Amino acid sequence: MAHYKGAASEAGRAMHLMKKREKAQQEIELRKKKIEEDLKIDNIENKFATHYDAVEQQLKSSTIGLVTLDEMKAKQEHIVREREKKLAQKKAEKEKERQKEIEAKQAQKNKQKRQIQALSFNMNEEEEEDDAETEEEKPEKSWKEKEEPILKKIKKNPDVDTSFLPDREREEADLKLREELRLEWVMTQASLKDEPITVTFSYWDGSGHRRNVTLKKGNSIYQFLQRCLDALRPEFSELKTISADQLMYVKEDLILPHHYTFYDFIVTKARGKSGPLFQFDASDDVRLVNDATQEKQDSHAGKVLLRSWYERNKHIFPASRWEPYDPTKTYSKYTIKGK
Repeated sequence: MAHYKGAASEAGRAMHLMKKREKAQQEIELRKKKIEEDLKIDNIENKFATHYDAVEQQLKSSTIGLVTLDEMKAKQEHIVREREKKLAQKKAEKEKERQKEIEAKQAQKNKQKRQIQALSFNMNEEEEEDDAETEEEKPEKSWKEKEEPILKKIKKNPDVDTSFLPDREREEADLKLREELRLEWVMTQASLKDEPITVTFSYWDGSGHRRNVTLKKGNSIYQFLQRCLDALRPEFSELKTISADQLMYVKEDLILPHHYTFYDFIVTKARGKSGPLFQFDASDDVRLVNDATQEKQDSHAGKVLLRSWYERNKHIFPASRWEPYDPTKTYSKYTIKGK
């Protein structure tokens, strides 16, 4: 055993721990032995010792003197059968007792159920009696009520103005009238949007190429540009790979957004910098033959052009005059001829 070399206090502590460990190990060994003794079975026959001891005792008491082996076996079998019968009888008796206990419990439960049902029947009878009493009292009440005067509903005086008072019938009539007017207005607007309109435009690539397109008032500027593309593509090769998003529509020196419809300009009678935006037919270029500050019935033809052309030439006239359309802005620098 290796000796501890160090302080005396540490050596004492180490010895104390070793003794404690040995003591714990001894306790574990004792517990193991005790468990083994409890679980140890010397002979398997000990499990059936009670039964076979009784058979052996009965066999000894019933056998007197010398007997042959066959007689001994016969007696032994007889005693074993008798013993098994007794055990079976005891088991049957226990089973009967258990069955009787179950039946007694079931009878007790049935008795409790009958008591509960009897109580419920009594309660129902009492309720029926109460109902009968109330039915007997009802005719008296109704007879008394007949004698009481019936109050008439208070109505409005037709000679007095009651328009400020709430009236359900009047409100329902107003709502019905409003709905009818709304539907009528919607149908009118739909019919107006379906009306055809001929738009004169000029494809602008530095010089004008005038064309006409027929469409509905409810169509948007984007749809109009798509129609223009379909009409111009056979003549202008630069438009074959162009979509409507790459085109611009300039009317009266204003760049019109694609989401607006022609109906929007017609209804609001919108005006641009040099003429009305709500008239889309044009016969001549007004600024070449007339004063540009005076509006005529014949408005200017709108220009359809490539956005790339505008970006290259927006510093040059006429593109330098163009600006995006603003519905909140008014253009009143020009006058209308004859007014």
